[in-house]
Amino acid sequence: MATLGLIGSGNIGGTLARLAVNAGLDVVLSNSRGPETLAGLVAELGPRARAATPAEAAAAGDWVVVTIPLKNAFELDAAPLAGRLVLDTGNYYPERDGHFAELDSGEFTSSELVQRHLAGAQVVKVFNNIYFGHLLDLARPSGAPDRSALPIAGDDATAKQRVTALLDALGYLAVDAGSLAESWRFQPGTPAYGLPYLKDPHARLDQDPGHPAAPATIQEALAAATR
Repeated sequence: MATLGLIGSGNIGGTLARLAVNAGLDVVLSNSRGPETLAGLVAELGPRARAATPAEAAAAGDWVVVTIPLKNAFELDAAPLAGRLVLDTGNYYPERDGHFAELDSGEFTSSELVQRHLAGAQVVKVFNNIYFGHLLDLARPSGAPDRSALPIAGDDATAKQRVTALLDALGYLAVDAGSLAESWRFQPGTPAYGLPYLKDPHARLDQDPGHPAAPATIQEALAAATR
């Protein structure tokens, strides 16, 4: 059985764990505070889920989701993630993460810096542009006419194919946004960040019920992005 490993089990991580269990995948959850702090979530998810250390989640995962604040991503031990497919859900928020000159200048994207830190891994950017409540509520089975799409970016074609397969299992289509250098097109402040999934474009994310976003909608939003 395929396994989703999670380094970080907050809003996005917990939501992905729920979607994965619903899809019949095994889940290994971890966080910085220790496996014992995840007992409640594991109990809620059922027998397909277990808690572990980040290194154990990395070793177990066919896909390993890193879903922690960007400033903490650079503190990860890269060794357990060498050779792994890493899904980076992170966004750069200077008010939280502090300022990084390479990001402020636009010289690099945050996922490029994560890839540089995790040099032995294959990093794909995904799940960063959607509110966690919408991520849970908009999942649809394969073939559903109102299936939403999520943008992905990465430097390895095979890695992106594997992420596309995971998205399909979780209830989503994928739109290839290009390389990690192009992932700025769905970072905060762009048309593809949050807005395509809103029923009311003027609503707060946490107060909007969500609305399906077809691949064409995501493609248009990516194309409209400016720096």
